[in-house]
Amino acid sequence: VVAAVKMAARAPVVASGRLFEGLCKWYYNAAGFNKLGLLRDDTINEDPDVVEAVKRLPPKLYDERIFRIKRALDLTSRHQILPKEMWTKYEEENFYLMPYLKEVIRDRKST
Repeated sequence: VVAAVKMAARAPVVASGRLFEGLCKWYYNAAGFNKLGLLRDDTINEDPDVVEAVKRLPPKLYDERIFRIKRALDLTSRHQILPKEMWTKYEEENFYLMPYLKEVIRDRKST
């Protein structure tokens, strides 16, 4: 009986987690940047902290970011999107800029 109570208590948490994950995937696709091959971190508003974080990116990540942004600008100017198989997927999102942005914010707060 105790095990059944523990399982019953967990069910809503798991269901709400799946619901939240589904909502995140829906929003990711609805936002549209994935249809241009952009990652979420490519779309962050460039305030001074973000500019500094981008400067700290390793060359490979920086070049990949610039490529995605230039391709998106080109597609947008031609009113086109990528073929569906080239869209970025929610499951492939890696938030590449976040560690650098957190470091910049931490450095700014420590000075």
